[in-house]
Amino acid sequence: MKNNPYSAKIQNLAESATIAISTLANELKAQGRDILSFSAGEPDFDTPKVIKDAAIRALDAGFTKYTAVAGILPLRKAIANKLERENNLKYDPSEILVSNGAKQSLFNVFQALINDGDEVIIPSPYWVTYPELVAYSGGKSIFIETNENTGFKITASMLRDAITPRTKAIVLTTPSNPTGSVYTKAELEALSDVLKGSDIWVISDEMYEKLIYNGSFVSSAAISEDMLARSITINGLSKSVAMTGWRIGYLASKDKMLIKMMDNLQSQCTSNINSITQMAAISALDGSADSDIEMMRQAFLERCKEGAKLINQIENLSVKEPDGAFYFFINIKDSAYGRDSMRFAKELLEREGVALVPGIAFGMEGYVRFSFACSLEQIREGIGRIARFLKG
Repeated sequence: MKNNPYSAKIQNLAESATIAISTLANELKAQGRDILSFSAGEPDFDTPKVIKDAAIRALDAGFTKYTAVAGILPLRKAIANKLERENNLKYDPSEILVSNGAKQSLFNVFQALINDGDEVIIPSPYWVTYPELVAYSGGKSIFIETNENTGFKITASMLRDAITPRTKAIVLTTPSNPTGSVYTKAELEALSDVLKGSDIWVISDEMYEKLIYNGSFVSSAAISEDMLARSITINGLSKSVAMTGWRIGYLASKDKMLIKMMDNLQSQCTSNINSITQMAAISALDGSADSDIEMMRQAFLERCKEGAKLINQIENLSVKEPDGAFYFFINIKDSAYGRDSMRFAKELLEREGVALVPGIAFGMEGYVRFSFACSLEQIREGIGRIARFLKG
């Protein structure tokens, strides 16, 4: 075969660092190693029974055929009702698109919005998938580096300084993966003021909205009519309702033409998501699983507090207790590894069998991400191994 048979776009697309670390940890475990993995962002809880029962009823009723690409109307109505009831956002079902997880929702958005050379502002540290999808769509990521002094959040002045004539969108993640930071209403209002009068889209990833430990959650689009018009709200059920394997994400936008274009794109690649998942998801959105969701949040809160306390007892390590999500973004700068998070993660895995994700994967050196979506026993054991590792 002459020349390079593969497209430049696909060759430049990197594997997800979190998946790569999890894969390596699983390979070591398969070899008989005692591995504790804190790398994957997956709740250890089972999907609530009320949701599984809804899926069984759908199967028994023979609900196994193709559906509308955007999702069945009852599901889109349930999403619209949820957004109005919980987030003070009014969307028509025609302004909602259901996809195979939030990753596909984001892929649809970037493919529909970005032209070659368009700039997308992404606060750093960021979820690993954002810049890869921007690049695949022909865009350029403009990173705004945050720090612990700003709570790993950007300010209005930081946003203003990053905007150029080529800025097409900004990605906001609240609560954040990997830091657990949550934007307050006042902070979102300040960012909104900067964007007024511009044509800049706001892509608001709100996947962890149910997992809040301090303060309250505010949706970006709920700040003002201006923000509602420019926002694309991304959400799903993987994290808050322990439905990772069911593969359901959704987005909402007041721009019906944008929804139509993304519907067309999805119709040509995956079409509708799993029909059984759609029926089950209604029970996850209508309040039937709220007690299960709160049980999981309380468990995560307990893990958050104890884990942060134990980490901060380790010499030369520190962590800010997250306000949301289920990750510790641990500062390792004062350790012997300094800003080499990859070496820290690699040697920790090899020597102590503990899998963490290096901060460089999220665009920030000097940190590692520790997922506390696992039992307290595992968290205590894992942090104990980290302390032993640093003592040499």
